[in-house]
Amino acid sequence: MNNYYGSSWDAEQVRRNPVLLARTNAYLQRVFWIMTAGLAITGVTAYGFAGYLASNQDLLLQLFGGPMRWVIMLAPFAFVLALSFGIQRMSYATATLVFGAYAVVMGISLSSIFFVYSSTSIASTFFVTAGTFAAMAIYGATTKRDLTKLGSYLMMALFGIIIASIVNMFMGLSTLSFIIAIVGVVVFCGLTAYDMQQQIAISQSEDGSEAIKKASLIGALSLYLNFINLFLLLLRLLGSSRD
Repeated sequence: MNNYYGSSWDAEQVRRNPVLLARTNAYLQRVFWIMTAGLAITGVTAYGFAGYLASNQDLLLQLFGGPMRWVIMLAPFAFVLALSFGIQRMSYATATLVFGAYAVVMGISLSSIFFVYSSTSIASTFFVTAGTFAAMAIYGATTKRDLTKLGSYLMMALFGIIIASIVNMFMGLSTLSFIIAIVGVVVFCGLTAYDMQQQIAISQSEDGSEAIKKASLIGALSLYLNFINLFLLLLRLLGSSRD
């Protein structure tokens, strides 16, 4: 199997070689620590900012009831682009700070869900997401199937979802929104397994401490995005409106 760095690896070889297995485990621990830290920052920020907005209704309307909502919605995307395309020009410390700032900005953006969905449904959906994400990550790490080709199809489907979502922002069709959510859940489940398998491949191909740290940060970003998007799509399907 070839990863996107162009190097090949054998899953069985990794499992049977103690040195390779130790290297993989150390790399994956770093990836998941970074991802978990990012999710924690986002969750705390979203909850805290929502509480602040609840007591400042004027600010709430200014941020989410007018043109500013587009800035809040698109700001996280700018951070993703900065990390994805600029990380090689950054030090690992700078890239880590950018990731932390991104997690905060994403939390601010997600604070709006506390005004749309009940706290109970948000909490229950989070646990459903965590279980689904863990299952797909384990599958990606343990399957003998090469998911490289599947990843290409999933990325094409993701672009289709993005285009359909933009169109539906103007059309406002509930049926199309439901279909997008269903397809999106399938796509991000698949991407979680695919990205997990890719991270194992990268752990065997990257050389140098700075390089491996940067690779782990990008890997954490990919898995973080999968988790957040899976959560939002499941919330659209399972969440109950706030009373």
